[in-house]
Amino acid sequence: MLRMRTIEQAAAEIKKADPDTAITKYAIRQLVVSHEIPSITRGNKYLINIDALLAYLGGETQPEPPRNVIRMVSER
Repeated sequence: MLRMRTIEQAAAEIKKADPDTAITKYAIRQLVVSHEIPSITRGNKYLINIDALLAYLGGETQPEPPRNVIRMVSER
């Protein structure tokens, strides 16, 4: 089961784990809007997977495959 949180809840959870963190709600919102971390929109709120956010902050991101690009097909 995915652990989905609002931006405010995610910021509070990070703050609880590290009271001296420099990560703010605005920083998380910027990651969501720039599609750096996956999210879904429900109403006017963004819901993010807290595990994906923590993995991103820990440097464990997978590069997203390029979109709208012609790729080479091997010859047989």
